[in-house]
Amino acid sequence: MTYQADEGRYERQPYNRSGRSGLKLPAVSLGLWHNFGDNRPIENSRAILRQAFDLGVTHFDLANNYGVPYGSAEKTFGRIMNEDFRKYRDELVISTKAGYDMWPGPYGEWGSRKYLLASLDQSLQRMGLDYVDIFYSHLPDPETPLEETMGALDRAVRSGKALYAGISNYSAEQTTQAARIMRELGTPLLIHQPSYSMINRWIEDGLLDAVEEAGMGCIVFSPLAQGVLTDRYLDGVPADSRAATSRFLSPDRVDAELARDLNEVARGRGQTLAQMALSWTLRDPRVTSVLIGASSVKQLEDNVACVDGPDFTEDELEAIDKITERCASGGR
Repeated sequence: MTYQADEGRYERQPYNRSGRSGLKLPAVSLGLWHNFGDNRPIENSRAILRQAFDLGVTHFDLANNYGVPYGSAEKTFGRIMNEDFRKYRDELVISTKAGYDMWPGPYGEWGSRKYLLASLDQSLQRMGLDYVDIFYSHLPDPETPLEETMGALDRAVRSGKALYAGISNYSAEQTTQAARIMRELGTPLLIHQPSYSMINRWIEDGLLDAVEEAGMGCIVFSPLAQGVLTDRYLDGVPADSRAATSRFLSPDRVDAELARDLNEVARGRGQTLAQMALSWTLRDPRVTSVLIGASSVKQLEDNVACVDGPDFTEDELEAIDKITERCASGGR
């Protein structure tokens, strides 16, 4: 059946301006890191993407090495883009990244001009696109001069293959340096993509200030700490869970006591733990958008509903801080 987007899609969630730019992003964006590779049924991926757009999610976030095998998430997205979303291209923000290992040899990872621009060309080919809206340097390169990496991002924008440039996983100091270089080149950085959650607050120690000072937006990933901040682990580690089966989350990172205590706060707010965790990341106005993953339409719908939650009270924020600080220190 030919896909027709829901006419009320732009009434479902707020859209926030990314720093001092003209671009607005949905409060909730969809990341395609997991669940969109060749190891997943394409019709499930299609259903998730369709429902996401119907719920006002206009931003789909990818990277060259997403999916199993690498590149397969972009291929899956490209197929669905061509079959379902082609006429909506100008309503979508599509991003991709390069930095982590993608192909063998010295030119298949990190931040050289050769790697970044070759990877962008490959990503566009896999997705069947003329351009992406945002192209990221996925991580800083300790050996390549930052001027070269930023110069590659500037070239990507000037060539028309990307509309905006971004960085991911950069420290506060690296972000300030990168933003300065890009301003001098005439292509200001649009956005930074770091990890952030109630139990992973590293960006509060200077990075959010650096992003604000540079006029950039901030879109955060892993807001649920790979599922730790959901009801999945309230009673321990199920045998079929990500912690038990995935290399991205080990069982020793799961704290069921923390999850149960935070879940009590969420229940008092009329939210699930996952919804509260997502709402919490958006409480800071410097956070433009939060990236979610989804393995099913129901999970997507439940998570996107975080935008309907109430504002946090001071008591709730204090309770969350006490729980996360106590569990981080190993005491009750």
